[in-house]
Amino acid sequence: MNRARSQASGYAIAMLVACSAPAVVAEETVSFDPQHNPQTQQLADELAEQGVPNAWLEQALAQASYRQEVLDAMAGAAERRLRWFEYRDIFLTEQRIDEGVAFMKAHADALARAESEYGVPPEVITAIMGVETYYGRHKGRHKVLDSLATLAFHHPVRGDFFRGELAAFLTIAYQQEVAPESLYGSYAGAMGYPQFIPTSYQAYAVDFDGDAKRDLWNNPVDAIGSVANYFAEHGWQRGGAIYHEAEGPEELPEALSFNQTVRPSTTAAEAAEQGVVTETSLTPDTPVVPLVLEYADGQESYRLGEYNFYVITRYNHSHLYAMAVAELAEAIKQQAEAEHD
Repeated sequence: MNRARSQASGYAIAMLVACSAPAVVAEETVSFDPQHNPQTQQLADELAEQGVPNAWLEQALAQASYRQEVLDAMAGAAERRLRWFEYRDIFLTEQRIDEGVAFMKAHADALARAESEYGVPPEVITAIMGVETYYGRHKGRHKVLDSLATLAFHHPVRGDFFRGELAAFLTIAYQQEVAPESLYGSYAGAMGYPQFIPTSYQAYAVDFDGDAKRDLWNNPVDAIGSVANYFAEHGWQRGGAIYHEAEGPEELPEALSFNQTVRPSTTAAEAAEQGVVTETSLTPDTPVVPLVLEYADGQESYRLGEYNFYVITRYNHSHLYAMAVAELAEAIKQQAEAEHD
């Protein structure tokens, strides 16, 4: 295959990371207290106009702390630095598969209802939980308030995005009567069993157990329904495949764009014209995501993702992430079926 292309891609990623590397700031010099920080005061004023009491907001923001470790973690995300076989080894373990089977058994009714209502298979929902939080075991060690305040006002590139997430987080905490400083999540502010960022929480979380609360922090049933709703809202195709094994030429075809996470624009026919084909019968106009994955022995393999592969990348914009979810889902399903037999 064409190694120069992959090396150039790696160089581009390295430069992106270097250019967006956060400046180191003395933590003790940073205050998010609106009384001393015009930026957080402006945010509090904006949210107060939307119905969140200003006094509550000022008290909440005053408790936020700057965390340099959050900025450092953002610059070194695993999806940017790992190859497929390294990334896969994190998630495709016997223990994670076994515990995925146990999660499916424990929540069989909720998973079946989610599939009925939203069309997303139980093993896919379960795999999302497995990759994100090890089925709720590891929901994050960072205070969400600290992470989002740090990123909102100190990230060198994405500050505006995280400012919106901080606003959404504060709104959720107020509406659900939860102390914002008590909630933990990822370094990027993702929360609960499914690791929804706050705007996704607002848009896609559902009360799936009928208790009049949308609780993704402690309620796996709400999390199951919410993941299914998220996928359905992003166009999940009921009964559709995620990907297919494929064969292809020794040299990577220059005419195809590989490992993309944008809406698929290549067709199965166009991939076949470049020698990337699958034994699965696909109609010529089927949208596909051409993929090439690297293994530890230096070998590389082709795959073709279908539209559902793209939908998984709406959850995390990484082809490695989507493939890990797909393979973990397959392994969980196979293990569950073997145990049932």
